[in-house]
Amino acid sequence: MTVLGRVQNVHHQDVSKAISKTISKGRNVSAPRLRATPLPGIGVQYDLMTREHRHLSVVAHRDGARTVSVYRADDPDSCAQSLRLTSSEAGSLIDALKPSHHSASLLYTTDLGLVAERVEVAAASRWNGRVLGETRMRTETGASVVAVLRRAEAIPSPAPDFRLTGGDTLIVIGTREGVDAAAAILGRE
Repeated sequence: MTVLGRVQNVHHQDVSKAISKTISKGRNVSAPRLRATPLPGIGVQYDLMTREHRHLSVVAHRDGARTVSVYRADDPDSCAQSLRLTSSEAGSLIDALKPSHHSASLLYTTDLGLVAERVEVAAASRWNGRVLGETRMRTETGASVVAVLRRAEAIPSPAPDFRLTGGDTLIVIGTREGVDAAAAILGRE
């Protein structure tokens, strides 16, 4: 059994017996409690009991991945489903759960129907090492790349001859459909 398999089989009773610290969010007594339990060599497991008495668990792995587990309603100690997410997928899920706050991938939406989103160029992307203009993104989608984030540097208004590198994050602005099409061109479905 893999380490991940062992983590997924950890039951709520076992977690509560482990050394853990309780983190209370806010002063509201009815606010949900989030328990953090260190998992040596793996990361940290966060457990939450919802208002409807459903047990949710997230294991934050050291490599940035997350495992989200939902436990059975009739037995909160028995895991019904687990899903492993990459750090990028976890970020997108956070964006969906907390859209009213600043979000890492969804930056801004206006009443005009424009959206700004971060789209990463994967290291294995066919665009790695090629120039932005070759993507024909603006022509094909109407969406524009307004900046590129590369490591600790922000490059505003990249020209068509700007050379893309795996790991670049492009800030793309356009309609929802245009931004989705631009992301598809770059290889993100």
